[in-house]
Amino acid sequence: MTAVFSLKKVLACVLAAAAVVTLSVCAHFTGAYAVYFGGTSRLLPIYSVGREDKKISITFDCAWGTEHTDAILAALEKYGVRATFFMVQFWTEKYPEYVSKIDSAGHEIGTHSKTHPFMSKLSEGEIRAELESSSKAITQITGKNVEVFRAPYGDYNNRVISTAQSMGLYTIQWDVDSLDWKNLSANEIVSRVTSRVKSGSIILMHNNGLHTAEAVPVILQTLIERGYTFVPAGELIYRQNYTIDVNGRQNLSA
Repeated sequence: MTAVFSLKKVLACVLAAAAVVTLSVCAHFTGAYAVYFGGTSRLLPIYSVGREDKKISITFDCAWGTEHTDAILAALEKYGVRATFFMVQFWTEKYPEYVSKIDSAGHEIGTHSKTHPFMSKLSEGEIRAELESSSKAITQITGKNVEVFRAPYGDYNNRVISTAQSMGLYTIQWDVDSLDWKNLSANEIVSRVTSRVKSGSIILMHNNGLHTAEAVPVILQTLIERGYTFVPAGELIYRQNYTIDVNGRQNLSA
């Protein structure tokens, strides 16, 4: 009786372990599910990318102000780094000269929504309107299609991810949070970022953080000296035949 009970416990443990493994394969915009115990599934954005070539992305969310943006752009130019800037529509419309400046410098521009809402609370139609309107505002200035999207507050659900996918947008999260919006010192920001980066990482920063511009050149120099190469998020990610694991790490399908 004890042996049968032990065998049942072993089988239950094996099944539970298998249930938390990511199962779904994603071809071009067919959806990437992480599957959890109990058979429930959840769509995930891309938090990082599984690659061993030491390519990484530095990204900036643009929602308020431009006071520190020129200094950030100067640092990126100095180190030959192309970044990704996620712009809210009201920022895009208020500062079109900065949209043009960022685009002309070779950086990638993605949408950060129209009104910076908690998008998981919106209907599919409302999500689509946020993304269509904000992308159009960017395209009208740059003449380029928008291909990447970051949800405000990092807030998402299956509806947000699937709607973005249906519109040809890759939803980009992050695995390295600088916390620059908390007005940490430049040294604290540098330490947080450089201690957490690994190949395929996506770094979250903000264009108008109080000490962001001071930290950026140190981050760039430090990570370049460690052998990392910066590319825009749209070049870091895989565009088809990939899976996303339970940690949001994107990997090429076998």
